[in-house]
Amino acid sequence: MEKKENTPLKITSISELHHLMDLPKPLHPLISLVDNTKMSVNTELFNRSFALDFYKISYKYSENGKMGYGQGYYDFNEGGMMFTAPNQILFTDQESQYCGYTLLIHPDFIRNYPVAKNIKKYGFFSYDTNEALHLSDKEKTTVTGLLDNIQDELNTAIDEVSQDVIVSYIEVLLNYSNRFYKRQFITRKALNNDVLSKMEHILDNYFNTQETLNTGLPTVEFLASKLNLSPHYLSDMLRNLTGQNAQQHIHEKLIEKAKEYLTTTNFSVSEVAYHLGFEHSQSFNKLFKKKTNITPLNFKQSFN
Repeated sequence: MEKKENTPLKITSISELHHLMDLPKPLHPLISLVDNTKMSVNTELFNRSFALDFYKISYKYSENGKMGYGQGYYDFNEGGMMFTAPNQILFTDQESQYCGYTLLIHPDFIRNYPVAKNIKKYGFFSYDTNEALHLSDKEKTTVTGLLDNIQDELNTAIDEVSQDVIVSYIEVLLNYSNRFYKRQFITRKALNNDVLSKMEHILDNYFNTQETLNTGLPTVEFLASKLNLSPHYLSDMLRNLTGQNAQQHIHEKLIEKAKEYLTTTNFSVSEVAYHLGFEHSQSFNKLFKKKTNITPLNFKQSFN
């Protein structure tokens, strides 16, 4: 459904989101686990963009057993997980009907724990919905078990260790999610190899047609948009596939093209830097030496 153009609605508290979803007040103001089937989206949110001031971790499965994320190949049909960080733009669609659970975590709930810092390291909080984590039966059991444990703790009378226990479950949930994403990269290796081939072709074409003269150096964001992936997903996928992230692949292709210019043309080092898209030749010199342990001038002279 087409989304209306509007200024995103800012939702600053979990209690406010509960109200907009016609849910009872949360058991705790800074954390909540919601049954998706009990949500009734307020008309104020229909087809509207909004941003949360808290983390959202959703486990969803459709009633007919099929996931509706993008057009890609999915390994399992037991449900999928999606992760969003505070201040990301989200959308609602009144036609979407999914079963499952949504865990809402305000940053203040974990602020004094190591996970507050570590949670920023998980790239999957910046993945797109078509890059959702799809679960096997066994993985589904693990995830739903952890969510049940969190709900049980919330239903128990709050005491001095309740927060410690819930935060520990959150940490375990994130670690398992990270493991399952690594599994997903492996089980989709054939598909990811196709993405790698397409990326290599895009970079080859970019440098060979001297697109660098018009738009400068290629960026991770440029590559990701061409491949219909989010930048974080592309880098994480490549890191699991090749050991290098997207930026390192760009640098590898750039150095390869630089060597070609230095050995087959009469370009000076500054002219090579210009043709590669660098604004300053010093930046090119620094990168080339870092990657090859030799300056571009010395490399050029070694072939003369």
